[in-house]
Amino acid sequence: MNLIPLNDEAQLISIANGNEPVVLFKHSTRCSVSNMAWKMFQQEWNDSVFPVYYLDLLNFRSISNAIATQFQITHESPQVLVIKNGQCTYHASHQSIEAARVLAELNN
Repeated sequence: MNLIPLNDEAQLISIANGNEPVVLFKHSTRCSVSNMAWKMFQQEWNDSVFPVYYLDLLNFRSISNAIATQFQITHESPQVLVIKNGQCTYHASHQSIEAARVLAELNN
């Protein structure tokens, strides 16, 4: 997995202005549901070339708020978003997070 920590709002600006599709995974490290969703996502994810930005919500809540504002998506945790050409084209939360659906959207 091409995992990139998301820990600076400048990264978010770069993602929003980029042309390459990316995945944002928002995760609360103290939440058992979030931990389960993150582990399942990692197990299901293939060796895709698409970057996955990982956001630790407990340490970077302001970035999560910026994501909600930038992409007009209600904050949830855990949550996965697909960003293409500066737009959120897919998002899911909790037990609805499936790596296969994320990959399908990325390859669409």
